[in-house]
Parts: sequence; structure tokens; C-alpha cells
Amino acid sequence: MRSLGHRTLGLGYAVALSDVLIAPFTPSNTARSAGMIYPVIRHIPDLYGAGTGQATRELGAYLMWVAFATTCVTSSMFVTALAPNLLLLDLARSTTGITITWTEWFVGFLPVGVLLILLVPWITWRLHTPEVRESAAVPRWAADALVAMGRTSRREAGMGALAVMSLALWIFATAVIDATLVAMIAVSLMLALGIVSWEDILGHRPAWNVLAWFATLVVLADGLNRVGVVTWLGHGTAAWLVGYSPTVVMLWLVVLFFVMHYAFAGITAHATAVAPVMLAAAAGVDGLPIRPFVLLLGFSLGIMGVLTPYATGPAPLYYGCGFIARRDFWRLGALFGLLFLTTLLAIGAPWVLASAR
Repeated sequence: MRSLGHRTLGLGYAVALSDVLIAPFTPSNTARSAGMIYPVIRHIPDLYGAGTGQATRELGAYLMWVAFATTCVTSSMFVTALAPNLLLLDLARSTTGITITWTEWFVGFLPVGVLLILLVPWITWRLHTPEVRESAAVPRWAADALVAMGRTSRREAGMGALAVMSLALWIFATAVIDATLVAMIAVSLMLALGIVSWEDILGHRPAWNVLAWFATLVVLADGLNRVGVVTWLGHGTAAWLVGYSPTVVMLWLVVLFFVMHYAFAGITAHATAVAPVMLAAAAGVDGLPIRPFVLLLGFSLGIMGVLTPYATGPAPLYYGCGFIARRDFWRLGALFGLLFLTTLLAIGAPWVLASAR
């Protein structure tokens, strides 16, 4: 914001880039966007001197939608930016035997992600062009806030070092050490070094909830695969897809998986209920490229969060923030959902198919 906040369009890119920088280290878009980004941008319309009324709402609507749409893109860009991404990969490994690395995921989504990160602030600015377009107040406020924060503390530096270490091990050491073990080591070191207390760990109920549910679901999927339920379901579903080319079937399954999210409150629930069926159906189609399909299915998880006010964790917060009209939220969700899905199919699908050859 200190560097790009002179203009409202630049401010939108500052919000987007901030999310990109912290996304690889935060496997929760709720913590990332609702807990980190939103509190900072909530009062920016006042800093621009927009005052009250329509001008404030226009600027606020622009910033809030950029923040929300961007976090949906970054949730798909990095496998460690959204917990259901990891769940889907575990389900895929249990049901199809396909293993996807952090780097493979990142490279697979990179053309789509870079394009969407560049487009989201600009398209939103065109749709919600704020009345106030320039201000020197935001860069000054950002500079003053950075000075007031002071120098980096020992705990902050330690937290940053552990985050970088974890990301490096997730990227480069997957063949040597399991990703879950990396996270456990990082948490243990945080406790040993006094960065967090055991009370902090115990008090983070959503993390324990995710741990319990994900562990149960992955074991359940593996059990269903072992007794033949997944294979039976896949062959039964595949019978309805006879007559179409494997690539067409793959794309239609991705579209169906994406559109079905209108019926689900949250991405975890969607991945839990629908992903095993989609994976089984794909496995039952002769010649269907399973690895590209798993990647495309995974890529769709984060970006489908833009569809509705209940589609993903941060959505209710931005829906109820008071800046975006309810009708506009649904309209923008459908528009950006179509943009995200079209970009994934038109650019992402050919890219991952070519990379798999």
C-alpha cells in the first residue's frame, strides 16, 4: 500500500499481491483473507477521503471484491493455500494411486493463476470504478503504520523462518519427509522456541476440527477403495459416459464438479461429498488422463469459492461487510465464476495435458 496506494487501481493490485505473498504459508483462506487482509482494508475508504455515502460504498465494494476474488484464485494457486486441496490429493492418492507434488500443482496452475491475478483488480475496477481515484493519504498512512510497528521481534523472525523452512521442505523434500510431518515439526519448534504457547494450540479449535475430519475421511476413502466400493461406483458412473472421448468426459466432469458447488456451503463439504464420486467416475473411463484430471479437479476447488456468499470461509464476511450489495455479490459471483472456469478450461486444461505427455 505504501508503494501502490496512490491510485485506487494500484491499491487493488497491492491487496492482490499481498494475498499472493502469504497464500503459500496459510492453508486457510479464512485466516488469510478474513483474518489478515480484511482488517487492514476495512478502513481504507476513509483514508482516501471518500467520506460517507455512495463514494465510500463504491471504493469499499471495489476493494472488498478484489480481496475476496483474489483469495479464491490464490487458494487454487498453491496446494498449501487451502486445506481441501490437501484433502483432495489424499483422496486421489487413496482411490487412484496418483501422487501430486507441491511443485507440480504450482506449475500446473501458474498460467491460469498469473492471468487471473492480473485480471481481477482491473475487471473489478471497470465494473466498480470508484469516484475517488487518487490519494496521497494511503501511502502516508501505510508508511506511518510500518514505523509504528517497530522492528521485527524475535518471535516474528522465528515464525517467518519456520514458515520459509516448511515451504522449502514441502517443495523440495517430499520424497524424503512427509508433508504432515513437516507441519508437525514446525509446530513443535514453535512451542519449543516460545513463539506460541500450548494454550494457543489448544485454543485453535478449527485446526483440531480439520485434523479430526480430514484424518477420518482419508482413512474412510482408503477403506472404501480396498473393499471395491469406489471401483463399483466408478464403473457404474462411467456407463453413462460411453460414446464420448476421454478428454471431453474429463472436462465435463470438471464443469459438473464446479457448478455443483452452488449446492454446498463450504469447499470442504463439497470435496468430501463429491470428489470421491468424480474420481471414481474418471477412473472408470478407459483412456481418461487421470493425472491431469486430478489436477484440474484440485484447481477448481479454490476458484469455485467465488460463486456464492456461502461458497467458502471468507465469503460471509465480505457478503455482510456493508459495501457490496447482495444482488451485486451474486451477480459478480456468477460473472467471475464463469471467468475463472473458462480460463481453467481454455488455458489450464491444455497446459496440464501437454505437461503430462
